[in-house]
Amino acid sequence: MTLKVIPAIDLRKGRCVQLVQGQSHRETVYSHTPTEVALGFQKAGAERLHMVDLDGAFHGQPANLKAIKSIAKAIDIPIEVGGGIRDMETIELILSTGVQYVILGTAACENPALVEEACLRYPGQIIAGIDAREGRVAVRGWVDSTEMDALELGHQMAARGVREIIFTDIARDGMLSGPNLEALLRMTAVGIDIIASGGVASLRDIKAIAKLANMGVSGVITGQALYTGRFTLEEAIETAKRTG
Repeated sequence: MTLKVIPAIDLRKGRCVQLVQGQSHRETVYSHTPTEVALGFQKAGAERLHMVDLDGAFHGQPANLKAIKSIAKAIDIPIEVGGGIRDMETIELILSTGVQYVILGTAACENPALVEEACLRYPGQIIAGIDAREGRVAVRGWVDSTEMDALELGHQMAARGVREIIFTDIARDGMLSGPNLEALLRMTAVGIDIIASGGVASLRDIKAIAKLANMGVSGVITGQALYTGRFTLEEAIETAKRTG
């Protein structure tokens, strides 16, 4: 299996931004036209686009629908969206924009019954976003920590019908310090597809994660490394293919 390289667009106030470790006061704005960024990723060969509504994650309801709709209309590749999606009505709203996958993070931890209902209604379209700090799950845009073990939550999500998990090591996110391969390997014990997120800084990191493709790591999300020119999306995709 070849690792899927998934470029990321984090939306805040309609702009494409990056927050270091999810902290709202540590923001870098990369583009005021996220639709153009998405089109660029598609042209570079992306098979899927990852988007997070950061305002939604902080406040509990989507706040960048205009940008999400614009991007969904402009590109042809599948899109996954997370951030503030915590009830069935919002799941339906996001999917109605042309988005293919909905990411449930806070809801995955606090409302597993919703996850199960959503998986029954939209099989294969619900992704669990598990964001961990030192092995413990964080929610509400990473503002609140819980005592929930990330691997335990992963097993619960698989039992509820989730087929994919996006696993983020918060300490690595936006730091360009390399992925937490040990934590990622631990998460593969869940037995469903795992998408790695956080810390990717080099093609060496892409290669290291690609070596885990046969163990259940199906994809890797990269954002800041692309925006800061550490490597191009084309180079990352080619590295994943060569390794796989």
